[in-house]
This record gives sequence, structure tokens and C-alpha cells, in this order.
Amino acid sequence: MAVTDPIADYLTRIRNAQMAGHRVVDIPASNVKKQITEILYDQGFIHKYKFVGEGKDAIIKIAIKYDRETKQPVIKKLERASKPGLRLYCKANEIPRVINGLGVAIVSTSRGLMTDKKAREEHVGGEVLCYVY
Repeated sequence: MAVTDPIADYLTRIRNAQMAGHRVVDIPASNVKKQITEILYDQGFIHKYKFVGEGKDAIIKIAIKYDRETKQPVIKKLERASKPGLRLYCKANEIPRVINGLGVAIVSTSRGLMTDKKAREEHVGGEVLCYVY
């Protein structure tokens, strides 16, 4: 079955793995998903990741990060902002702050994918893909 929104599928797979208490989740790879994974890792939302394979068979293995004391996932919410039916574009000064800067909005800009904070620093707008906190 073909996936109409690969980014929403990516976020849902992580969400489902967390709810099921899995340590690792496998996701079909694409360049955008790889960039999102790197941002999630840099922001401390996932434990580690690994790109396996090449071409159509490539997958991303993501080790989900859990809090040591409470055993709760570090990611509280993964939310798709821009959908295929309704795209969400923002200028640099209009990019929304996620929970007053505690969360991250991932923005697709002309300079590649980046966090909302970096997009504001570089004064570039773009499509707001998702919110993570």
C-alpha cells in the first residue's frame, strides 16, 4: 500500500512504538526522513539512529529515548503541522514557538530542514512540517 503522506507515517510509527514500549523502531528511509531523524537526535529527542541499506530497501533504525526514572518516552507529542491537503508556510518572523521555546518546530526551508530557532536566526521562512515536544 502506497503512503500518501510519508512524514505523517514516520511520526505515527515513532508514536506507536513509544506507546507499545518498544526500544527500536524501523522506518522506510527517504532524504527528508533522514534529515528529520538527525534533527530529533541533535535536539535530544531520540537515543540514537542508524541508516541501513541503500535505495528502495533503505531503512532508518531509531532507538527511542525514555526517561530513566519514570520510564516515560522523552517525546511527549509528535504533531504534523503541514498536511498534503493544507500546507502551512510561514515567514521567518511568523514561525510558531512550540510551548514557548521548549518544543521544536521542524521547518523545510530553501536551505534545507532546520529547527524553528535556527530558521529565525538565519531569517528564512518555509513550510512548517511538524511540532515535537
